[in-house]
Amino acid sequence: MYIIAGLGNPGKQYEETRHNIGWQVIDELAGKYNIRVTESKFKGLIGKGMIGGEKVVLVKPLTFMNLSGECIREVTNFYKIDETSQLIVVADDISLDVGQIRMRKKGSAGGHNGLKNIIAHLGHENFMRIKMGVGDKPAGYNLADYVLGHFSKEEEKILAESKKTAVLAIETIMSDGIDKAMNLYNTKKTAKKSEKEAESSADNG
Repeated sequence: MYIIAGLGNPGKQYEETRHNIGWQVIDELAGKYNIRVTESKFKGLIGKGMIGGEKVVLVKPLTFMNLSGECIREVTNFYKIDETSQLIVVADDISLDVGQIRMRKKGSAGGHNGLKNIIAHLGHENFMRIKMGVGDKPAGYNLADYVLGHFSKEEEKILAESKKTAVLAIETIMSDGIDKAMNLYNTKKTAKKSEKEAESSADNG
């Protein structure tokens, strides 16, 4: 079994924003495998189904980004999974260009408040994450306004492809392990900022 959680904020005004790319990846995955993510449970919306013969629980936390860990903790407790090998979290990343994807087996929150809260609730940072590039904020922009803003038409075209790639990466993690997925789908292009630099930048809340 795998629990696959996409981070985002509830509410129509947040649907297509940069911060909600995690939710959009869950929608892409749910659409491909005909999984309805509509059951209100564990402070989130969940959907149960099968991918490649493996049981999955798709999760969209409804706690707002900064409290994502409350939902993730409840889901992982209920299903009694091994978080190091059965939990995949999808989140936005401003240190990567739009369309870039980075997978990690573990690591710090990199300044991302949703990941930070998950780490706090799980008590460790040893869970797989897929980081979806949403681009760095332009000079003079407030970070919160930027991540809660919308993509341009050109960016949306790039994102349509990166969401499909994220689904392929998730399928590969499940069938062949994260090392194979990282080799195949981690973007080769160098990120603008390292995780450490991102962590010291303004709050990605």
